[in-house]
Amino acid sequence: RGFEDNTAPSALTSCLLVWLVYTVPEHPASPWGLSTTLLVIMKPLSEFPRVTLAHKPTPLDSMERLGQLLGGRTLFVKRDDCTGLAMGGNKARQLEFYFGDAVSKGATTILVTGAVQSNYVRSVAAAAAKLGLECEVQLENRVQGMGDEYQQSGNVLLNRLFGATIHTYPEGEDESGADRSLENIAERIKDQGGKPYVIHLAVGHPPLGALGYVEATNELLSQLEERGASLDAIIVPSGSALTHAGILVGLHLHGRNDTKVYGICVRRNRRAQAERVFQVASQTAELLNFRMSLKQDDIMTFDDYLQPGYGHPSPDTIKAIKLGAQTEGLLLDPVYSGKAFTGLISLSEQGVLKPETNIVFLHTGGTPALFVYQNHFINTQQA
Repeated sequence: RGFEDNTAPSALTSCLLVWLVYTVPEHPASPWGLSTTLLVIMKPLSEFPRVTLAHKPTPLDSMERLGQLLGGRTLFVKRDDCTGLAMGGNKARQLEFYFGDAVSKGATTILVTGAVQSNYVRSVAAAAAKLGLECEVQLENRVQGMGDEYQQSGNVLLNRLFGATIHTYPEGEDESGADRSLENIAERIKDQGGKPYVIHLAVGHPPLGALGYVEATNELLSQLEERGASLDAIIVPSGSALTHAGILVGLHLHGRNDTKVYGICVRRNRRAQAERVFQVASQTAELLNFRMSLKQDDIMTFDDYLQPGYGHPSPDTIKAIKLGAQTEGLLLDPVYSGKAFTGLISLSEQGVLKPETNIVFLHTGGTPALFVYQNHFINTQQA
């Protein structure tokens, strides 16, 4: 495979073409005396349709000041807030594969659903504008008790700026229902002579977006190798699970099963999230024709930083966002990256992340949403 003989990640092809030999014991012996061992060729990323949306590679920066504050540990931040598309974020890598599939199928309109301040929705609207496609977005009522700025500013403002048609959906925890609503909109577009392409929210659909983080893992390992640095742990926000799952598959492709991936839950409890990550990772491996040894019990998810719930930051998260800004100049959002950063700080202080380990924090972006939470920061400043 090239992973067990110290082959450097940078020497691997960008498409990660892997030859795997599987023995199938239940396969009957061939009457012609042929071996029952099957040669399985992994599908390379280059065989998936894609478009270019993200600026890559994104920087890998040291967080020296934060590392000193947390006991002198080695910390890196993978700056996927710098992917370029519409203020950056991890969604740009994922959407290269969804939009590649859409364009290859002749789509004229892209449909997506998400929370009112969804970074995913904003990125889809931007990508559609860049590629000359129509875009219809559906905003779900997931976060209660927010002011007018939440409904009008931040990502919502950018959706309008990119020319997206905006629909609403009253439920915030009904992924299948939200997808069905998109399908109904898609039927209307078909009746009008268009070709809709739906990016579904619920699991069970091909997780093409996870392929972006299979590739990103190769990029990260190459950057660390150039620095002569090891990789012991990755901290990542875990929501839709495309990023988390893609990283796990990417690590397994490199034979890096021992690298710990700490998924910080941003929407659901740790058990439900681990189940989702496992399902998405398994589907991603199937897309690549890759036989992976990952088990659900291997997946680490933490919901200690989820409360008071999706889209609502705790006082600790507000403090963590301020610390990231004032030590490393990072802009973290209260929904995803800020909660993951809270997890990084807390797990370090608890000793779960050992001082001698090399840790990478994946900054997934979310900058536009930061501005609709201004009252949380003003109030804490006054306090």
